[in-house]
This record gives sequence, C-alpha cells and structure tokens, in this order.
Amino acid sequence: MRTVGVLVNQDKPGADDTKQRLCQLLSQHGFAQVTATTDELAADTVTGKAFQGAELIFVLGGDGTLLGAARKLVDFKVPLLGINLGHLGFLSEADPGNLQETVRRVVEREYDLEQRLALCTHVIRENGDSKPHFIGINDVAIGKGSFARMVTVEVYVDDVLLDSYRGDGVLVSTPTGSTAYSLSCGGPIVVPYAKAILITPICPHTLVSRPCVIDSSQTIRLVVRGPQDDVGLTVDGQVGFPLVAGDEVTVERSPVDVTLVKWRDREFFSVLRKKLRYGDQSV
Repeated sequence: MRTVGVLVNQDKPGADDTKQRLCQLLSQHGFAQVTATTDELAADTVTGKAFQGAELIFVLGGDGTLLGAARKLVDFKVPLLGINLGHLGFLSEADPGNLQETVRRVVEREYDLEQRLALCTHVIRENGDSKPHFIGINDVAIGKGSFARMVTVEVYVDDVLLDSYRGDGVLVSTPTGSTAYSLSCGGPIVVPYAKAILITPICPHTLVSRPCVIDSSQTIRLVVRGPQDDVGLTVDGQVGFPLVAGDEVTVERSPVDVTLVKWRDREFFSVLRKKLRYGDQSV
C-alpha cells in the first residue's frame, strides 16, 4: 500500500474541510495516510520520523507553512507538495479547488521532484562561543530593530572581503528566496534550480552597493560591527536570534536539499508572471 503524509496548518481558513476532502480522496485510491498538524510539528510532538516511508507529504497552508515544514523535515528527505490555503501560494502546486486533479496526478505519478538548495547558518560569538545552527529555505538576514540606528556588516566570501555594508542589514538568499524578501530589496530573480547564493544589502546608505550572486559552494561570513544593541538574525522571516557587535554569522549551503513536488506543466516563468505579474506592461 502506498503511503503519503498530510500536514495541515489548522490556523488557515478552510483547513479542516480541505484536509477531510483530501483524505477521503486518498482513501478512495488506496493510500494510507500519516496526518499531523504544524503545531504538533513545531512542538516536536510529531517529528519527521513519523513520515519516513511516505512517498510525499501534502502540506496544507500558505508559503510560510511550507517553509516551516521544509525546515523541520529537511533531514528526512521526503518530498513536499504544497496545497495553498494562504495568499500568494508561490511555492504551492495545488489549491482546494483542484484536489481531485491533484490526487489523480499523485496516483499516476505525473510529477517531477525538484531539488532546492537550503542554507546552513552558524553564529559564533567574539569569545568563541558557538550558538545553535539554523536551516533556511528562503533566506538568512541580519537586520536592525525597529528603532535602532544603521548597522554595519562586513561580508566575506571564502574569507575575502566583499564589502562592508552600512544600512538596515544584509540578506543572504537561496534561488528559492530570490522571489521573496530579496526581490523587495532589489535582488535579482534566479531560477530555483540554479546552484547559487545571493547576497543583497538591505536599504544600503550608499549609491554603489549592489547585490552579488556567488556559487553555492562558497562560504559567506558576516561580521556585525558597531555598538548597536538591537540587531538580530532572522531565518525565513520566521526564526529569530539576537546578535551583538562582534558576532560572526557563517552561511553556507546545507548538505541536504529540500525536495518539492512540481507539476510538469507548471513552468517557473509562467508562475512568475501569474503570481508576481512579472513583465506585466500594465503595471
């Protein structure tokens, strides 16, 4: 018997109804199901081990739900299929209105598996103390607080100084994250399967600072300078960690990629035009 996982964000409108209809369709096609909520996953009441053996996991929620699930489940290498219950749904392949077609494609294995690189982040204090590491699917950012002054962040690539950015902060993104916060900061759009990492200054106080794209094999080191006491590290805009002057943040490609289920007839640039109105001359 084929087994799939169903992970649902119960805070989303219509989540329970969508889950019920999805599970009913899956049962009709003979699928065994492992179900859990995102709250259970976040609290470690349910871990990725529960989904081992599943050929994929349906993730019911928005893009943020999918990002959170990917961070928690990345080490278990189970493909994720997003069903959008949120606003944009850029990372999702399906929505509640086409569940029957979605299940049909899964039954007949009419999909591809797309590998998305992730970021592994370590924080090292000036005294040598090492803090817990973080996994980012979209991006890792160093930024100032709401009422803080500008921050200064030195950026090194393979221990060679790239620039010393002074402004609101610095953003390190994956190709997946190039259409998220990085896009708002003026970063380039990168196809999601590219093996690259993006470095984008956030509101730099200069006319010459520009985004930079490097190879995914390279290591980035970010050093916080100055006396600021309201600086933080954020991962995917969902996980936060306070920083102090002298902290070094190392960002490199995670040894494990995230695997997403993608329809064969859903091309990246078509989604870009539809969801973000890319190339729309009327804008």
